[in-house]
Amino acid sequence: MAEIDHIGIAVKSLAAAKSIYEKLGLSVSPEETVEQEQVRVVMIPAGESRLELLEATSENSTIAKFIGKRGEGLHHVCLRVPDLPAAVERLKKDGVRLVSEEIKTGAGGHKYVFVHPSSTGGVLLELVEG
Repeated sequence: MAEIDHIGIAVKSLAAAKSIYEKLGLSVSPEETVEQEQVRVVMIPAGESRLELLEATSENSTIAKFIGKRGEGLHHVCLRVPDLPAAVERLKKDGVRLVSEEIKTGAGGHKYVFVHPSSTGGVLLELVEG
């Protein structure tokens, strides 16, 4: 069964964005850089899920381009699935469009893949194994 792992939020500045959550008494993880995605991230536990704040480290990163087009805000929803390779194979077999078919390693060592918004009703969907 899939569960919401986190909600990704694109921000211009982690320092500025995380302060509101700290003022609410939420704990914010140490910053982590994901070189391949050209982002810095922090995670904020929120109940059984988390908020992920994403700051671009390069003008060419996906997050920088997203903010340039749409501004700061909701970037993606992430679901945790029990068997990521099986989920990817099932989606490919059913003709679901993936951003990349390669399972990558991201923040915290999590394995992930993104499902293209054209297959999800306009929402970028990330899948992680867990």
